[in-house]
Amino acid sequence: MSRHALVAALAGLLLPVVAMPHSFEPALLALREVGGGLFDVVWKSPMPRGADDPIGGLTPVLPAHCRTLADPGAPAEPETESVEVARFFRVDCGAAGLAGAEVAVEGLPGSRVDVLVRVTWADGRVSLGSLRSGAETLVVPGVAGGEPVAALFARYVRLGVEHIAEGIDHLLFVLVLVLLVDRTRALVATVTAFTLAHTLTLALAVLGIVAVPPAPVEAAIALSIVLVAAEVARGTATAPSLARRYPWVIAFAFGLLHGLGFAGALREVGVPADGVALALVGFNLGVELGQLAFVVLLLPLRAALRRAPVVVQRLPAYAVGTLAVMWTLERVAAFWRPPAG
Repeated sequence: MSRHALVAALAGLLLPVVAMPHSFEPALLALREVGGGLFDVVWKSPMPRGADDPIGGLTPVLPAHCRTLADPGAPAEPETESVEVARFFRVDCGAAGLAGAEVAVEGLPGSRVDVLVRVTWADGRVSLGSLRSGAETLVVPGVAGGEPVAALFARYVRLGVEHIAEGIDHLLFVLVLVLLVDRTRALVATVTAFTLAHTLTLALAVLGIVAVPPAPVEAAIALSIVLVAAEVARGTATAPSLARRYPWVIAFAFGLLHGLGFAGALREVGVPADGVALALVGFNLGVELGQLAFVVLLLPLRAALRRAPVVVQRLPAYAVGTLAVMWTLERVAAFWRPPAG
């Protein structure tokens, strides 16, 4: 067996381990006040469908005084077996409303799913919370006086950290960047360029200055991982490529794409109308803190790989690259698939 065939085989064995975290994305329970005690509800679950279980075995439970005005009906058909599915309906919570009431998700105990709860009030304010196994109920905070500035900022910092921790594609891109760059000073410049780029597009997208459909962005993000992983896998035996000579340029260019991906996540969470700048800064800071922690964890791995045989040095690049190819093909296929009906 050739060296490259051996590496590819080892990479295939690692793929299930690397890919596993990708399926554990948070669910979303979003309620938007439309006036008169009425709320439009969106319930999204990323869990895989089953034959008799189209929403992943989880069911939102609203206060008893909230009456469903229309049958939620069948969920929208997802594009693949692993993407999120959704229900849309309206409830009437009467004069009592939702402030101070409890919401829950049935089926959450014992699961590995977190649920983000977002309530958008009629005046544009946003109340956020989360549900998880062991904390299955949430008291919806009111809007009187708004959320304290420090609490709002801390909430979005935490959301940023959680997003980067759950964003396996973003983390794998950082991984291949760290493996690509040998010198510490060049690595600092490369990671800084990536940070500046995704900060720029995150801000432009959230502020509505730039609008790009999410499907091609997600496919391009996966492709960016493929390209950088290929550079790592080819090693330094050949003439230095642009990525080897100027890794910060590559990091900045692809960082623009990743910023659009971060923006999609932040828009999904929701941004309070009177705290856009604070939420944007807090979320981005959380992303950077999570990213920096990940880079620090990778440095011992990079040092160990430098002392390992060449076949072992290239193993992470083959594993990550193979996984990213699968993601790219999957996302492109979903993007070009014609709508049902």
